[in-house]
Amino acid sequence: MPEPFFAGKTVYLWDMGTNTDSDGGRIFFRSETFAADPKRRRRAPTGETVREAARDIPVHARCDVLVVGGGPAGVAAAVAAGRLGARTILLERHNHLGGLSTGGLVIWIDRMSDWTGQPVIRGFAEEFLGRLPADAKAGPPASAWGSKDAATAAWWQARTAAFHGIVTNSPTCDPEVMKLTAMEMVLEAGAELLFHAWGAEPIVEENVVRGCIFESKQGRRAILAGCVVDATGDGDLFARAGAPYDADIDENDIHHCMNTSWMFGGVNMPRYQRWRAEQPEQFSAFLQRGRERHRLFEKAFASWRDDVALFMGPRISGYSAVDVDDITSVEIQSHRLMARHLEQYRAEAPGFENAFLMLSAPQLGVRHARRLRGVAQMRRAEWDGRVHADEIGVSPALSPKFPNVSVPYGSLVPERLDGLLAPGRHLSCDTNNHSFMREIPQCWLTGQAAGAAAAIAVARGVAPRAVPVGELQAALRAGGVHLSSPKATQSAA
Repeated sequence: MPEPFFAGKTVYLWDMGTNTDSDGGRIFFRSETFAADPKRRRRAPTGETVREAARDIPVHARCDVLVVGGGPAGVAAAVAAGRLGARTILLERHNHLGGLSTGGLVIWIDRMSDWTGQPVIRGFAEEFLGRLPADAKAGPPASAWGSKDAATAAWWQARTAAFHGIVTNSPTCDPEVMKLTAMEMVLEAGAELLFHAWGAEPIVEENVVRGCIFESKQGRRAILAGCVVDATGDGDLFARAGAPYDADIDENDIHHCMNTSWMFGGVNMPRYQRWRAEQPEQFSAFLQRGRERHRLFEKAFASWRDDVALFMGPRISGYSAVDVDDITSVEIQSHRLMARHLEQYRAEAPGFENAFLMLSAPQLGVRHARRLRGVAQMRRAEWDGRVHADEIGVSPALSPKFPNVSVPYGSLVPERLDGLLAPGRHLSCDTNNHSFMREIPQCWLTGQAAGAAAAIAVARGVAPRAVPVGELQAALRAGGVHLSSPKATQSAA
């Protein structure tokens, strides 16, 4: 497939107020995306088919709760279910846990404090980060969260932890330590792990998901479960089970873009950051030369170490995260761009003279594929401070202009399909909410809720949609989750 032509487009990620859209605007930073040529050659179906013979598939195991996908949502779900006494199995296709937060090198963990500095995404997220040793994370101390001091905010803004002139709880963490910590927490909770096992097909009987067929080196096998948590990130299980979903995107956001992230070692990030701050015209000219030479060119981000640089792009739009040819094309382009960036950064960027190719992400950086149509949908119109009666957590708002956002349990529950919950970036929401509900902390939040709900459903012998909300909320509070005050005004469930 020939390399497609790209046209650059600047999107305003949570725009600072001077470039707001009619719906309230976005609030963080500007980022350039690059769209694929719509005329690029696409693989045409051959029209041929082959027949797969019917066969009996061995049952590998039975469990109470089966979690498919070991990303942030899946890890939190497995830990929550295991701690409530459910026999839990976590199925993961890679050799590590953490998903995009580790294998995808999304090591910048977005805001977990609100705009006043109060921590709102807590529970599993807070415990997980608290287990990381000091040398495995870099971020503002709790005493600085919410600070509007100009010098403090400017310093942390260069390290992706301050926005709108406000310092936030947004650490950058060592991906290898996160992998190990996630694995140990799952095993300590009593859950079982299956690595190198790709969840392939849901087992559905009379509109109820009863388990999952997976592929591995042992061939095709099945796991039967009382409740299944689809934590694939792309909604693979609920889509294949026939549950309705949405796939529309917001062109003014990067949530529909893909890329493979990477890291360079041997850098001097403090020197590079001083150059950016003290010579902005030189830095802008450097970026312009990169775009002219390579068309796709990205800024370096700080990491948890001063000698490691993180590249979260270039972000490529116009591809499908569930089309194998598309994602292959994105991988090829991203790896080529990694080498091209190294060449130019070493030649022209202060602090990168001795840089080397350290690591390309083992997992493709997918931001969006499908979104469940759930019992409830998180909508832009609800950014008014309302508290859902079935609230399972609270997310920081995109801007100081908005109050915190209440997350309803119904956003994890399919409209009609039973036996399954869907936390993570494919939960039920509109495109506005997806721009932040896809982030790592929000996936921890919804994953913890899904795991607790699945364990309660199995223990009570009820469908996930029938889990008593009060019991679920009590379990979440016991697990350290922050919920809105019971006295807050509530909306209908």
